[in-house]
Amino acid sequence: MSTYIIVITLVGLAALSMAWVPALLKRTFVSYPMVFMLVGMLVYLLPFNLPQPDPIWREEYVVRLTELIVIISLMGSGLKIRRKVSWKNWQVPIRLISITMLLCIASLALLGWGILGLTAAGAILLGAVLAPTDPVLAEQVQVGPPDEKEEDDVRFSLTAEAGLNDGMAFPFTWLAVVIAVAASAEGTSWLGEWLWRDVLYRVVAGFGMGYLLGRILAYLIFQLPRKSKFPKAEDAFLALSATLVSYGLTELVHGYGFIAVFVTAMTLSAYEPDDKYHTEMHDFVTQVEQILMVILLLLFGGSLIQGLLNYLTWSGALVGLLFLFVIRPLAGLMGMIGVKMPIHEKMAISFFGIRGIGSFFYLSFALDKINFVDAEELWSVVGFIVMVSIIIHGFTATKAMGYLDRRRKTKLIPKQEDRIK
Repeated sequence: MSTYIIVITLVGLAALSMAWVPALLKRTFVSYPMVFMLVGMLVYLLPFNLPQPDPIWREEYVVRLTELIVIISLMGSGLKIRRKVSWKNWQVPIRLISITMLLCIASLALLGWGILGLTAAGAILLGAVLAPTDPVLAEQVQVGPPDEKEEDDVRFSLTAEAGLNDGMAFPFTWLAVVIAVAASAEGTSWLGEWLWRDVLYRVVAGFGMGYLLGRILAYLIFQLPRKSKFPKAEDAFLALSATLVSYGLTELVHGYGFIAVFVTAMTLSAYEPDDKYHTEMHDFVTQVEQILMVILLLLFGGSLIQGLLNYLTWSGALVGLLFLFVIRPLAGLMGMIGVKMPIHEKMAISFFGIRGIGSFFYLSFALDKINFVDAEELWSVVGFIVMVSIIIHGFTATKAMGYLDRRRKTKLIPKQEDRIK
């Protein structure tokens, strides 16, 4: 039997099931990333001659596949953001991508160096790849489509954080790379170049290109057809095209394309916010994202069976659990000190820093640039943390969000005695 035919059949069945699985699982406490990760594990236990996912993933194809999924997810996340940019509206996400993320990177780097015995570059890389909240696997805790008007603080904060920190973690990934390069080339001066190029220029270029391209696209889509006979855009695939153009042009000028894609989407969503075309674009990119995500989750499940965790030690597992259950929640709460928000909402934001596809991208990206001596252990620790995050956050997200929604509605409904008065 042809391996190719088996593969496309399995992928087709998995993608087909996405038409019903998310809706069916809304009635349960199980998330669909959990289901497809488990399916991937089961499929690779069957006696099919399937392409074997490299236990220590081959960086080149992982970089490209994860890169594509993340940028498509960032476009979808940006299109559903509806809050105007101001310090009052955005202070929680800004605190999460600055204070919280830096605390997570520093804590993991110290644990990686002190407990796991990683090199300085490897320890920094561990912190950098695991600090960002993932935009791909966090749908359960994100805001709804553009036509869904309600946008609570918890979902907004996690959506905005996932959109922004996938680009803001890039300077620290590059820091790990340049330190590894400097270690193999004595006498290399790297700090000034890193600060100027990887921290300042690339971040500014990402925001600038994203805003510029967003304005241009908004003009072409919404304004120009009203002012002239320029044809009105009606095909939702334009969102995917905009994703690739924004990412590609920004990378060509050596900016951070992740930031640019999210800012492009946000800029687009700010124009004609009630236009149904925003929802159509969002729905299209979300469907493409889900198909690609299913493929990667199947491969991830298969890699767990094939030996991705072979280099995981007890200390590595302990560091992973410590990060998910202690470091990220505490760092999140510390980042929100002084913010006027109910403590149960702060705790939800701090806990649901879901790790996933973005971590795979950053790790494979760095390993594609230079060989890290800790590569095998890094893959195993990151794979373990993503696996546990999918399971723990998958089991708890629906119940937690439902509880927060009930608390919020109860607070909005006046008590009976207050209504009588």
